[in-house]
Amino acid sequence: MSTNGNQSDPGKLMGGTPLGTVVGGSLSEGVEVKLNDDASVEDIPVGSYVVIQGETKRFFGMVNEVKLAATDARLRTTPANLTDPFVAEVLSGTAAYGTITVRPRLLLPMIAGSDVELAPARTVPAHFARASKASDADVAQVFGVEDDRHFAVGTPLDMEAVVCLDLKAFVERSNGVFGKSGTGKSFLTRLLLIGVLQSRLSSLLIFDMHDEYGWAGSDAERGRQVKGLKQLFPAQVAVFALDAEKSMGRPVKPDVMVEIGYGDIEPEDIMVLRETLNISEVAAESSYSLERHFGKGKWLKAFLELEGRDAIFELANDININTSALASFHSRLTNRFARLPFLVEKPSQDSVQALMDQLDKGNHVVLEFGRYGDDVPAYMLVANLLTRRIYARYRDRQMTESVENGKSTTPLSIVIEEAHRFLSPAVASQSTFGIIAREMRKYNVTLLVVDQRPSGIDPEVMSQIATKVCCLLDDDRDVDAVMTGTSGSRELRSVLAGLESRQQALIFGNAVPIPVAVRIRDYGTTDSYDSLMRTASRRSAGKKTATSIEDTPSPSDRSEPAEPQAAAGRKDDEDELFG
Repeated sequence: MSTNGNQSDPGKLMGGTPLGTVVGGSLSEGVEVKLNDDASVEDIPVGSYVVIQGETKRFFGMVNEVKLAATDARLRTTPANLTDPFVAEVLSGTAAYGTITVRPRLLLPMIAGSDVELAPARTVPAHFARASKASDADVAQVFGVEDDRHFAVGTPLDMEAVVCLDLKAFVERSNGVFGKSGTGKSFLTRLLLIGVLQSRLSSLLIFDMHDEYGWAGSDAERGRQVKGLKQLFPAQVAVFALDAEKSMGRPVKPDVMVEIGYGDIEPEDIMVLRETLNISEVAAESSYSLERHFGKGKWLKAFLELEGRDAIFELANDININTSALASFHSRLTNRFARLPFLVEKPSQDSVQALMDQLDKGNHVVLEFGRYGDDVPAYMLVANLLTRRIYARYRDRQMTESVENGKSTTPLSIVIEEAHRFLSPAVASQSTFGIIAREMRKYNVTLLVVDQRPSGIDPEVMSQIATKVCCLLDDDRDVDAVMTGTSGSRELRSVLAGLESRQQALIFGNAVPIPVAVRIRDYGTTDSYDSLMRTASRRSAGKKTATSIEDTPSPSDRSEPAEPQAAAGRKDDEDELFG
C-alpha cells in the first residue's frame, strides 16, 4: 500500500473494530469485503456502517448484503464432519468464510476528526484495503452533533452513536413519514415536529386527525398517555379544536374553537371529496354551475335547502345539468354536511384569521378533530379548505413582501395524515396540497405527509418528497413508491425489509448526508421528556423568547376563563419543564 509523505499509518486512523479486507466489487454494486477470522457475520447487520481505509482515501459506506462463501464448492454439497472441534476451527475463516457488501457513500478526511467538508464517493477503495466498523466519532462527523441546526432522532441499529437530522434542509422542502399501521408513525412524527419547533426555522400547522399531537397522545402498546406538544411547549403551541364536546373534557380548554361557514366552501373543496363521497365527475363539476347560479358564498347553503325532487329537477333544467346526477349530488352532500355541528351559516369568528394570528406570532397550531377525525370527508373538507385559504394568504404576502422590501415570511410546514386521500393521482391536481407539493417551497409553504399507503400518492408528488422517513412497509407497491427515483434503491430495500415493526426507521433524502437505518429515540418516559427539554433549553439560550399565546387571550378565554384547576395544572407543567 502506497503512502504519501505526511500520511499517518492507515491502521491508526480507524477507530472501529477491524472487519476484513476488500477483495473486489464496483461503485454501483458495492465492494466485497472478506471478513477476518475473528469477525462473525452474525454481528454485522444489514444497514450498519463501515469505514474502509484506502491508499489515499477513507470511505464511509453502508452494509447492503451479508453472505457466506467457501473456497471449495464441495463444502456446499458435502459438508465436512464438524463433530471434531479442531476441524471446524481449521475450516472456519479459511475454506469457509463470510463476506459483506459495502456501498461506498462518502469520502472522509484521512485524519479522523479533521474539519474537512465531506464529499460523495465517486470511486472505490483498492484491493486489500482494510475495513472496520465505523466508530462513534465517524458517525458524528457524518451526521453532525445536536445543535441549533441538528436534531438527534435516534441511533444506528448496532451503535450507540447519535444520528442527527439537518433541520434547515428538512424544512426547505416537503417531507414524508411512511410505515404500515402500528409501526409508530405518530411517535416518530411527534419527535420530528419537536425538532422543528425547537429550531424555530419554520412554523407548524398540524391537522391532528386522531388527537395525537396537541395536549396528549396515546401509547396503545403500553396502555398509557404521552405528552403532546402543548404540554411540552405551552407558550409556543396553540390548540384549535373542531369537536367542542370532546375538547371540553380536556385538562386545558382549546385556544380557539373552529367553525366553518357554508359560505367558505368553494367548488374546489368539493372536487377533493369526489372519490371519498363516490360522486360522479359530472355531479362534482356541477358545483361550479351552482356557484354561478346562486352566487359565490351562497351556493352551497341554497343548494342544500332545496326540498323535493321537483325543485331539484327544475334547478337542473335551469343550469343545464343532468337531473339524476344533480339529485344524487344533493343527496350525498345533504347526508354528509347537514349533521356536522361545526358547519354553520355565520361563524362566530374568522378561524383562518385566528390561525394566521398565531402563526404570525411565531407560534405553532395543532387542529384537533376529535370525533370527526374518523369522518374522512369531514377531515378532508376542513383540512383542504383551511389550507387553501392559508396558502392563498402566504402566496399574496410573499409576492407583496418580495416586491416591497425583499423580505420573506416565516416558512410554514403543514402536517397531514392519511395523505394519500389528498394526493392520489385523481385528486392531487385539484387539492391545494398537491399544488404545494409540486411547487416545493415557492411561497414558503411545505408539507409533512404521514401515510401508511404511499403507493396511493401521485408519483409526481412523491418525486417532490425531499426527505423520506420510512418505518416497516410490507406491501411491494408501497416499497416501490417510496424508493422511486432513489439512488441505490435495490440495496435500501433489503435494509427496509430488515427493520423491526416498532421504533426503527430508514431515513434518506435531503436532511441526511446518506441513508441511515436508526432506532428511534425514546418518547413517553420522564427521562425522554427531560432529554428533549434540556435540548430546548440549550437552543433557547441567548435567543429571544417566542411570543406567548397567553399574552393575548384567545376568544375562548375572553368569553369563558379556563377553570382554575386546569390553569394551575398548566402552570405546574411549565414550572416542571422549564424550571
